[in-house]
Amino acid sequence: MSELSDISAQAAAKAQQTVGKYLERGSAELHYARKMFSAGALKLEPPQDIVAFVADIRRWGEFGMIPALNARRTPNAAAVIDDFGEMTFKELDDAANAVANGLLAKGIKGGDGVAILARNHRWFLVSVYGAAKTGARIILLNSEFSGPQIKEVSEREGGKLIIYDDEYTKAVQAAEPELGKLRALGINPDKPDEPSGTDETLEDLIARTGSAPPPKASKHSSIIILTSGTTGTPKGANRSAPPSLAPIGGVLSAVPFKANEVTSLPAPMFHALGFLHATIAMMLGSTLVLRRRFKPATVLADIEKHRATAIVVVPVMLSRMLDELDKTSPKPDLSSLRIVFVSGSQLGAELATRALKELGPVVYNLYGSTEVAYATIARPQDLSKNPATVGPVVKGMKVKILDDNGNELPQGEVGRIFVGNFFPFQGYTGGGGKQIIDGLLSSGDVGYFDEDGLLYVSGRDDEMIVSGGENVFPAEIEDLVSGHPEVVEATALGVEDKEWGHRLRCFVVKVEGSSIDEDTIKTYVRENLARYKVPREVVFIEELPRNPTGKILKRELREMEIEQPE
Repeated sequence: MSELSDISAQAAAKAQQTVGKYLERGSAELHYARKMFSAGALKLEPPQDIVAFVADIRRWGEFGMIPALNARRTPNAAAVIDDFGEMTFKELDDAANAVANGLLAKGIKGGDGVAILARNHRWFLVSVYGAAKTGARIILLNSEFSGPQIKEVSEREGGKLIIYDDEYTKAVQAAEPELGKLRALGINPDKPDEPSGTDETLEDLIARTGSAPPPKASKHSSIIILTSGTTGTPKGANRSAPPSLAPIGGVLSAVPFKANEVTSLPAPMFHALGFLHATIAMMLGSTLVLRRRFKPATVLADIEKHRATAIVVVPVMLSRMLDELDKTSPKPDLSSLRIVFVSGSQLGAELATRALKELGPVVYNLYGSTEVAYATIARPQDLSKNPATVGPVVKGMKVKILDDNGNELPQGEVGRIFVGNFFPFQGYTGGGGKQIIDGLLSSGDVGYFDEDGLLYVSGRDDEMIVSGGENVFPAEIEDLVSGHPEVVEATALGVEDKEWGHRLRCFVVKVEGSSIDEDTIKTYVRENLARYKVPREVVFIEELPRNPTGKILKRELREMEIEQPE
């Protein structure tokens, strides 16, 4: 009898737990919906528009339907302002339709990989939404990838077609996707006198292809955002549109983005940060101001000219904007700016304080990663309380501080940060993933909560560093440099940097009599890895310090007196 009672009690407890989870989820989704209605992402539409909206979701999925949504709502409003002028929402939707029809004619089917290598401009969006309407797996390539990386990653991810900017013509030469290549931007504005590539441009494709809505996709589109790995090849983080309002609603619950405003987006759209905010802007029907290259003076001028209410940047961009602002006279009118959204690497107390002082209470700092998406958002009031915080947990998200045994730690104690949400990381495309404990994913960071429920990040629980918003693993650089014929051995580590968050310092023992110098090492890394992995400093030493077991003593190297780079 007692056994039956125990079983009944266990079943009741489990049922209660399940009901609790559903209630919690329902409460969070209702909260997101309210925030999305308040911001204008969701609206009470005319009946015929609601019917069309539902039909578009069924036809192309939650992501593929976005251009058509705003083409109905505000067809003549500017979707994009870039280096080449304005593009309306109707023009964006028509172009995406034409590209989708062109891709289908080339043989792209639902689930096929379409790799995109482009800077921030209209053709990035046209490429993405055109591919989305075919149901393709959209592979976002980092514009700083080397030629071998482009080839390796696109092949590994099943890229059957590559869409690239003309400036990357040489970089994509080695790649031979099954269904060919297309050029997104058909010119290289940086080198107008150099001959262009020969692959067809999207403009030409659109000109010969009808802009009628493409047929129903056989599969809804997914996005592959690449993150740096511990080997030479970046990892692909697979995400599809989740059955949740959390990705957008969660951000809107903490940050006051509004529909039909103007957002300046210097953060690259191939990164999770830039891509998320491009999506939010498109859902809100806001105008995106895009520039191929980040220039602080241009960004400040854009805010003033277009009365931008929001800007999305990584910390190093914000730092350079503030530097530019200091030396600019007369000062630009930034009074329209309500939101400075920062993520990609740790903001830091010093930069947060400076930004709040010079720009006012408009700074928002998101803590997350490609894998965990996001966990916390620090608002101006949080940063004013303590500029070192990454903020409180966003409603619907879960964050726990665990010790090495998986036990939750009390407030104030430093431990490993684990995150849970309604749109979980689906693992790396090449296999593997982050550690999961009780449904929560390791962020790879260590930190703690204070008495107000604010989270603080103390550092990494491995040796990975984040430099200028890019993940860099020292081991990768070590392996490469150590393989140079004039190098005996090498090691690398991250050191704190006010501008970049961290910078990479490489220590090299060269072959006796070798004439290699710092520039040689940097060029060698640049030719074989992404540019953001090039060490900022190269220090030549007689030998690497080691303990009796042969392990390199990086602590000693970190404490060495080294002249700081200018």
